[in-house]
Amino acid sequence: MQRTFRAAAWLLALAIVVLSLGLPSLRPVTGIGHDFEHVLISLILGTAFGFGYPGRGQFLAIALVAFAATIEIAQNWAPGRHARASDFLLDAGASCVGIGLGYARSKLKAGGERLARLPYHRSVRTRPQHSDRVSHTCESQK
Repeated sequence: MQRTFRAAAWLLALAIVVLSLGLPSLRPVTGIGHDFEHVLISLILGTAFGFGYPGRGQFLAIALVAFAATIEIAQNWAPGRHARASDFLLDAGASCVGIGLGYARSKLKAGGERLARLPYHRSVRTRPQHSDRVSHTCESQK
């Protein structure tokens, strides 16, 4: 599954480069707001990298913030494009949130695996069951 997320993350990064630096007339129009497009695509990118490379959250955060900055700066030289600080902030923030989702998933998965390895003993209970109280009461009345 990690390979799938890794491949999707790199393909998505490539698509972002092409769409961000290509001719504006070739850019698809989604019908949703400009800011929401940025947040959504960056969140998906961060999540794909976070799921694909668990345990590398700090490096990924630095890399994806640098990626967002590079894309925005490169738009200064792309015809018909312009860099916006707000786009950078949205992209960087949403990417980091996506990485955080990947981190949370890896911790939850590790915790679930740890719980699955714990032995289960019927003799260890945190509180007495109703059936224990009933049988104990019946035995004391005999």
